[in-house]
Amino acid sequence: MKTITTTADLETYCKEAAQHDYVTVDTEFLRERTYYSKLCLIQLAMPGTDDSNAVLVDPLANDLSLEPLYDLFRDTSVVKVFHAARQDLEIFYVDAQVFPEPLFDTQVAAMVCGFGEQVGYETLVRKIAREGVDKTSRFTDWSRRPLTDAQKNYALADVTHLRQIYEFLAAKLAESGRAAWVEEELKVLLTPATYIIAPELAWKRVKTRTSSPKFLAIVQELAAFRESHAQGRNVPRNRVFKDDALVELASNKPKTYEDLGRSRLLLREARKGDIADGILTAVKRGVEMPAGVQPKPDRSREKLQVNPALADLLRVLLKAKTESAGVAAKLIASAADLDALAAGMRDVAALSGWRSEVFGEDALRLCEGRVALAADGADVRIISLD
Repeated sequence: MKTITTTADLETYCKEAAQHDYVTVDTEFLRERTYYSKLCLIQLAMPGTDDSNAVLVDPLANDLSLEPLYDLFRDTSVVKVFHAARQDLEIFYVDAQVFPEPLFDTQVAAMVCGFGEQVGYETLVRKIAREGVDKTSRFTDWSRRPLTDAQKNYALADVTHLRQIYEFLAAKLAESGRAAWVEEELKVLLTPATYIIAPELAWKRVKTRTSSPKFLAIVQELAAFRESHAQGRNVPRNRVFKDDALVELASNKPKTYEDLGRSRLLLREARKGDIADGILTAVKRGVEMPAGVQPKPDRSREKLQVNPALADLLRVLLKAKTESAGVAAKLIASAADLDALAAGMRDVAALSGWRSEVFGEDALRLCEGRVALAADGADVRIISLD
């Protein structure tokens, strides 16, 4: 198996790959000790039935530029095939602000083709390629060199089997006319906002039991400081301070280093230096934030008057429609979406695009009393009342 360690060799490989209809791609990375993923290995394979045109690319090699790969990503004549692409795409976007287009994600395609919800790569290898995957190297330090043969074999398997999986799923989508469904789902993966966490919005990810604007103002400032500090130092946000410590700080509103020293949940390193200064400044800003600009929780769905019987009927309808269509129910609507529909809301993703074709149209008719559901053995029938 070949490992590419020079820009010239990567350019040669990518130019050859550009002559094919698709290329399969995967990465190995570490993120336990950093905010941003550390890219440790890239796997690539061109169409074929053996491993001769599959390679490993070592991004840790001295003076290796990934620009030839990014040129291939920009080449819209070649489909770039990933499985569960989100984290891979985040790495490339953060590094070079580039997306691989056109993109094909076999996990999303498998959900559309009836393989269940968030189906794993090993499952698809077993069901489609009729092969097994050696998992012994899954949890390994991909940054250490040299890589073992076991690591290399494991990594290559992530792109060699992916060729057969892609060809199978692409054929099924073409046969069913659902390729556009997958393209619609992948738009979010090709949107920069998916990978950018703005510090001023980080507070929305923190779960709290208190929702008063005064309290949330402090949470907002603390979360913004933590996110900025973590991004700037490239350390995990939990290494700055964890969510439970953030909530404790927002409740206690420390004013001095001595106050920080009394915290039960704050890491020792956060009680002094830059982090301590940042915490005290953030708390002060939150306390002094004018009422007119204090954050407010989204309570739009808290006040929903959900019709529980209708919500249950929508669940039955969703199960029946997705089983009939061979699509993962989770891809169509969440439990919260069904409750929103049962409460009269219509700004729900299930009512637009391809979801409307599968479920949304009948869901609206059910909400409006224009259809009924009836048991027919193990199936559910939709009876028109128009």
